Amino acid sequence: QVQLVDSGGGLVQARGSLRLSCAASVHTFGSYVAGWFRQAPGEEGEVVAAISWTGSSTYYGDFVKGRFTISRDNAKNTMYLQMNSLEPEDTAVYYCTADMLVIPGRTYHEYDYWGQGTQVTVSA
Repeated sequence: QVQLVDSGGGLVQARGSLRLSCAASVHTFGSYVAGWFRQAPGEEGEVVAAISWTGSSTYYGDFVKGRFTISRDNAKNTMYLQMNSLEPEDTAVYYCTADMLVIPGRTYHEYDYWGQGTQVTVSA
């Protein structure tokens, strides 16, 4: 059983930056594909980014457009999402997720382990 704790959300002005973190409870975090999803009120959840075991392969949702960077430090059992040039449309609850997949999954049903979510609010 993997427990994930995500953090780093908050209130930021448009064009600002935030860095989200996701700490995993297992020392074998390097065996898990991981990612970030987000869900805004009244909207379906969507993938933000996903990363392979070693971090050598990444995937980003189309809306990211080079603004976000996903990374991981397996020695610290932690994954990150650096978000730059934030826009009000990025306002959502962001969830980290992980699972023992072969390649980074792009849909929420591929993942079994989820963090509790961290709120990101971007003001105009």
